[in-house]
Amino acid sequence: MADPERGADLGPCPLCGRPMIAGPSIDRHHWIPKKEGGVEWDWLHRLCHKKLHSLYDEKELARRLPDAASARADPEIAKFIKWARKQPPEATGRHARPKRRR
Repeated sequence: MADPERGADLGPCPLCGRPMIAGPSIDRHHWIPKKEGGVEWDWLHRLCHKKLHSLYDEKELARRLPDAASARADPEIAKFIKWARKQPPEATGRHARPKRRR
């Protein structure tokens, strides 16, 4: 899938359901991270993408949240989605650095 033309309507975000507009407010997200063997990806709002990675490391994303439906069912993500739906589609937001387990 090629990068979309800036300003193009990409439909709803698979995570929060808000409209996505091509440009700096979207990112590619591999549902199963490439490090874990994943190849499938979707466009997500940068805000949604950052939230996923701020809460979970790659192994946990691969194990617990391998698709949009399982991510939406996660209690922490569900709280975030409730908040995110009130934000404009162009919002990029900021999140704390992930607390990675070592």
